[in-house]
Amino acid sequence: MPILRILQNSPLRPEDLRILVAAYERTLQALGLKDRSDPITELVAKKIIEIGQTGLRDPKQISRARWKSLGQTLSRVRPRILSPSVQFPTANS
Repeated sequence: MPILRILQNSPLRPEDLRILVAAYERTLQALGLKDRSDPITELVAKKIIEIGQTGLRDPKQISRARWKSLGQTLSRVRPRILSPSVQFPTANS
């Protein structure tokens, strides 16, 4: 899993790691990404870590922030993964 590989030497506490991994998994699920070797998953992992460093501690909020910051980039880079049935998370979800 890319996020664990990136964080393997991180000084983060286990609870912080759990939060980042949960946000990562939530985001990948929302994107419909099942193949963890897909290069996009590493991009998602790096952005989740970046957002986690801002102080957010709720996986839902981190995932939402992830969508806001990179959702349009992903749709340009990988339009095939974003089908009309994919619903971007909103502040209410």
